[in-house]
Amino acid sequence: MAANNRRMSGKKGAQVGSGGQRRKGLEGKGPTPPAEMRKGHKKNRVANAKARQTTRRPAPRGRGGKSASELVVGRNPVYEALREGVPASTLYVQQFIDNDERVREALQLAAERGGINLMEAPRPELDRMTNGLNHQGLVLQVPPYEYAHPEDLLDAAADEGADPLIVALDGVTDPRNLGAVVRSVSAFGGHGVVVPERRAAGMTAGAWKTSAGTAARTPVARATNLTRALEAYKKAGVVVVGLAADGEVELTELEALDGPVAIVVGSEGKGLSRLVGETCDFRVRIPMPGGAESLNAGVAAGIVLYEAARRRA
Repeated sequence: MAANNRRMSGKKGAQVGSGGQRRKGLEGKGPTPPAEMRKGHKKNRVANAKARQTTRRPAPRGRGGKSASELVVGRNPVYEALREGVPASTLYVQQFIDNDERVREALQLAAERGGINLMEAPRPELDRMTNGLNHQGLVLQVPPYEYAHPEDLLDAAADEGADPLIVALDGVTDPRNLGAVVRSVSAFGGHGVVVPERRAAGMTAGAWKTSAGTAARTPVARATNLTRALEAYKKAGVVVVGLAADGEVELTELEALDGPVAIVVGSEGKGLSRLVGETCDFRVRIPMPGGAESLNAGVAAGIVLYEAARRRA
């Protein structure tokens, strides 16, 4: 027992005081955080609510994905693309090119626009880039187009305090028709164009040229599934109107154009696809006393957009 007591007596006994347990409680906690960061404070609740609203609000561009970059090939096409304001990142010029008037004009336009890189390249390199096309020493690189999301077009209308006016294209594969529709939407105060992701025209250089520059301010949204995008519009209170030669309602009799509306235009040959046609609230025909069987997408959309704009004026 004595040995055990000797071993135990070497241990420290109880110490007077807190033993350092309260030292952290005595330390300062730094400056007082602002009211917006103090849990339970009114300003904190307001800040959190604003943050949630910002999180829910979709970005105006880019959520619909990007297209692939594109090359415009040849002296006249490159010049026309630059003149029409087609977005461009780089102008490739062949080394020792025959410097004719069209080449000089293209170089001058690229310099005046700014933001376009000028790159000199040997002919074999341009042949490789264009897969052997007749580039004539000029190649213009068009950057990928950033598509909006279909919901972004509703937000654009809400920001203006206006009823949505949207055009959706079903099976339209000609980029010039897409460009013409974009131009009409811009002219008559629409909020954008929706195209399907597959089997449809995209925002190529040809579409940009036909839009006459309006594509820079009129968003084009890309939908993975057009039918589902239209159903989402209907749930948001938008009336979906499909154009069809055998439509049950004549355009002049359609009252829905006064309010939130999405106008669906099919291809010139096949018209609306079955599922898209069944999704529409109304199938509308454009009266044509001249007896033409159909109109191309750009013309048809322009007529309906004009009628909608006239009623909203």
